[in-house]
Amino acid sequence: MKKTELTALLPHEIPYQGILLAGVDEAGRGPLVGSVVAGAVILDPSRPIAGLADSKKLSEKKRLLLVDEIREKSLAWAVAEASAAEIDQLNILQASFLAMQRALDALSVQAEFVLVDGNRLPRTLQQPALAVVKGDARHPAISAASILAKVTRDAQLMALHLQHPEYGFASHKGYPTKAHLEALACYGALPEHRRNFAPVKKQLALDL
Repeated sequence: MKKTELTALLPHEIPYQGILLAGVDEAGRGPLVGSVVAGAVILDPSRPIAGLADSKKLSEKKRLLLVDEIREKSLAWAVAEASAAEIDQLNILQASFLAMQRALDALSVQAEFVLVDGNRLPRTLQQPALAVVKGDARHPAISAASILAKVTRDAQLMALHLQHPEYGFASHKGYPTKAHLEALACYGALPEHRRNFAPVKKQLALDL
């Protein structure tokens, strides 16, 4: 099948056989703190992985089991990120695209076609690509990428929690929950907080 023919197919109809297809997804667009993390995965059709799904729909235990299998069985996988400073500089959408491109660039095998979760594509992509709305629930390669990204970012937030337990990152993972906003008001913003996100910007202004 020619690469140009792939864009006419529905996401679940796109084959693995004969083409190196990478799924790409990110984790951490909504939180107030930390990097946005992207995963890129080229699955091996001869080594299927059962149970792949949207990472947000899986338990933490299931994600940890699957991430080991993804790393073991995939033809190639990579994780990359864009920092909080880069998010502030570029905006969260462009920083997410930057993390995705970095993950694709880090693959040990170059992808021939890319499936990206969402409704927009990074402009920097060199390969033919398709944006797939709710792709993490519709195509296993994107599901695998979403699991890699979420497990990696959750580990980063756990490490940040150990450094600053008063913020409660272990429970809310940096999202703007009531507990996080109260901690932000009480203790101020950390260097890892995204300064252009409204609650953080507001707190920084109050601290002046």
